[in-house]
Amino acid sequence: MSHNDLLNITCANITDASQKMTDLLRSRKPDYSLPQPLYNDPALFRIDMEEIFEKEWLFVGMSSEIPKKGDYFTIEIGQNPVLVVRDAEGNINAFHNTCRHRGSRLCAAQRGKVANLVCPYHQWTYDLKGNLLFAGTEMGQEFALKDHGLQKAHCKSAGGFIFVCLAKTAPDSDMDAFLATLDEYMAPYDVENTKLAAESQMYEKANWKLVIENNRECYHCAASHPELLNSLLEWDDTEDPRAPQSFLDYYQSQAAAWDEQGVPHRHQSFGLRNRIVRMPLKEGAKVMTIDGGEGCSKLMGSFTSYFQGSMRILHLPNSWNHMQSDHFIVFRVLPISAQETMVTTKWFVHKDAVEGVDYDPERLRRVWDATNDQDRVLGEENQRGINSVGYQPGPYSKTYEFGVINFIDWYSETLLKNLAP
Repeated sequence: MSHNDLLNITCANITDASQKMTDLLRSRKPDYSLPQPLYNDPALFRIDMEEIFEKEWLFVGMSSEIPKKGDYFTIEIGQNPVLVVRDAEGNINAFHNTCRHRGSRLCAAQRGKVANLVCPYHQWTYDLKGNLLFAGTEMGQEFALKDHGLQKAHCKSAGGFIFVCLAKTAPDSDMDAFLATLDEYMAPYDVENTKLAAESQMYEKANWKLVIENNRECYHCAASHPELLNSLLEWDDTEDPRAPQSFLDYYQSQAAAWDEQGVPHRHQSFGLRNRIVRMPLKEGAKVMTIDGGEGCSKLMGSFTSYFQGSMRILHLPNSWNHMQSDHFIVFRVLPISAQETMVTTKWFVHKDAVEGVDYDPERLRRVWDATNDQDRVLGEENQRGINSVGYQPGPYSKTYEFGVINFIDWYSETLLKNLAP
């Protein structure tokens, strides 16, 4: 079989998978879970990666993780290694983490600090803006350094959050409006004066969409998350159709206090994809620790009170976050395969907080370490059941699972848009 024959087969397979994906999405029953192949078919997972994770804006990390010139971190988006680095002017840049010589990864460490970016294979050297500085005389006199800079990825940051898009042309969306609001709502936290206090990497044997679906509802919380419910009120936001009047009254009393302090809190949505809302915790709870007591003795930013609730930030397809008075927690979801996902959780505190004096990392982590592991088990059991020949899509509750419906609608609409000829 010739190379062209193999190429034709590969192209035909991709076309067939795209058509299958399109047909399944167009024929899916509204307000029901997805057809089985969308949760476990490797060919359709490839479409997810190409049309969602290689074309849409993704949350990758926080600006305070790379506070100084030359600080960097790396991530893997499917088979795409990405490097995020701060340059000499303080700007944050994202590059494809692949040398322009023969493609080797430039930086293998999860995070680090460099003066320049030097490929370990043949020592090609780039500055922090991606310009090629050195390739050796071996390349000949005709070789032009300026033509071989690193390939950039689109990169935007707001409120300390860093987003990357791998598409050649970043999609038009309401992203800029979301980022402007994110800047406003995150201002009290002064993220540039925070630091990473703890981090976990959790491998989950479940499709990435099941991870997000699980997060988008608290229907399962009472039976599964005792640690979380010590401090968390299960209502999703102020527009939750399940919320009783007693909760709405409690929210209004908290909102009045936040208004007095100039702390943003009102629900802000940007399509189905992005949402910000500040929600009160259980009465008497300061932050999301096992007993609701403080997690760090130093408040963040401009806060003068612990009772700031949890500001919840959603960014589809891969992040949810809880911002509190003395620490905040960010979550990042990255698919590995059709039935494997990596969930990264990071805890941040004031940069002057001293470990063992002002905060205990284990205390910060306890609630969400337990909750993440409980969700891992739920997701993996969900995946096992979906893999059965007996699986059929089931109905979502329009009250308890409206957030899941919103996610599945966003996912379906985005894929159909990106797959359209």
